[in-house]
Amino acid sequence: MSKGHTIPLLHFARLLLRRNFSVTLFTTTANRPFIADSLSGTAASIVTLPFTVSTTNNDIPPGIESTDKLPSMSLFFEFAMATASIQPHFEQALETLPRVSFMVTDGFLWWTLQSANKFHIPRLVFFGMSCYSVSVFREAGMQGIFRGPQPDDELVELTRFPWIKICKEDLEPSSRNAEPGSIPYEFNVKLIGASVNSYGTVVNSFYELEPLFVDYLKTTNTSHKYWCVGPLCLADDVGSFSGTKEPKWMTWLHQKKKCSVLYVAFGSQAEVSNEELEEIAMGLEESMVSFLWVIRKKDWVLPKGFEERVEGSGMVVREWVDQREILNDERVGGYVSHCGWNSVVESVCGGVPMVAWPMMAEQHVNARMVEEELKVGIRMETCDGRVRGFVKREGVSKCVKELMEGERGIQLRQNVKVLARIARMAVQEGGSSWSALDHLIHELCSKK
Repeated sequence: MSKGHTIPLLHFARLLLRRNFSVTLFTTTANRPFIADSLSGTAASIVTLPFTVSTTNNDIPPGIESTDKLPSMSLFFEFAMATASIQPHFEQALETLPRVSFMVTDGFLWWTLQSANKFHIPRLVFFGMSCYSVSVFREAGMQGIFRGPQPDDELVELTRFPWIKICKEDLEPSSRNAEPGSIPYEFNVKLIGASVNSYGTVVNSFYELEPLFVDYLKTTNTSHKYWCVGPLCLADDVGSFSGTKEPKWMTWLHQKKKCSVLYVAFGSQAEVSNEELEEIAMGLEESMVSFLWVIRKKDWVLPKGFEERVEGSGMVVREWVDQREILNDERVGGYVSHCGWNSVVESVCGGVPMVAWPMMAEQHVNARMVEEELKVGIRMETCDGRVRGFVKREGVSKCVKELMEGERGIQLRQNVKVLARIARMAVQEGGSSWSALDHLIHELCSKK
């Protein structure tokens, strides 16, 4: 129901298929074409379930079956709660399947635990989050940081991890300020309860990336298991263009020098004001750095004449691109990212350092991880220094130049290339993620 969760789950399905598993994927009508295209040529089975969104205020247009299609992310909680209407159809389909060893479901679909228990199937959760962010949120919640009396932007030290400091603004306001009885509150209660009571969690990460936090999660909740089986994006080879005519952006990129191009992309769900879009554009222009900016929102408007002025040094792309192909191109030397976890992992695997500009969900904590823990990125500078502060052109230009041309950028690039090599080793036979998947399969398939 969310591309950021669907794509790595499809990669995970491929890993299971390679181990000769029989894999069945459940999806909805509007999402089926994407699923079918992604798994074409495999033996995976796809079951389509009906889904009609019904909300109290009818704010969500008919036919919306994925979060990236929502008119506004403020409707996320209503949409997520509405997915419960799929449950009876899901259970009817489960009745027709042969013995199921385990199911892996999107963490947002809390109701799948009820179905799993009904059919005595172990349920594994997938959130698409790092162990670092889960650990930080857990410790902050136990300390009461998000409901404390301090100002929203005041940093508080985590007792368990004293080198980490976070503030209230690191958590989405809709979750931080949810009132009992409200839709966000009820959703979070259902989600957390279902997650804790599930058999375990599949994590799109690898042990060597965050060993301290993997160990923390495994030792603080021994009844709930964690398996780091990533980077899941490495389950597929990096694609190469196979069409009859090379896209203009690809031709443009191939004319550039090694590590000279900055890739800019904020995912498909980020909401950025026109004022901030203008600041980003002007900051990129003033930096004089070559950039490839992928824009996925049709309603985003750039300053008049911007694209003409940067022609040659910069390029704006409004079509679909293969992000992994871009991040694995030797000409790309940096990435301005919203810090969605998939993007962080893909950037690490490509050996590309980041300018971290988080927008939503757990991205603000991911940004802390990128800069402070992994040391593979620079946090985007805001005009007032706040986590959710306004970004101005001077900050954009400064951070971009430091990443692409500064001494710090050189060190960050060296750091991330080391992690890229370790990531590839983790998924190879005998590597940490390969072994974790082996253990997961052995444990769950030996259960009666």
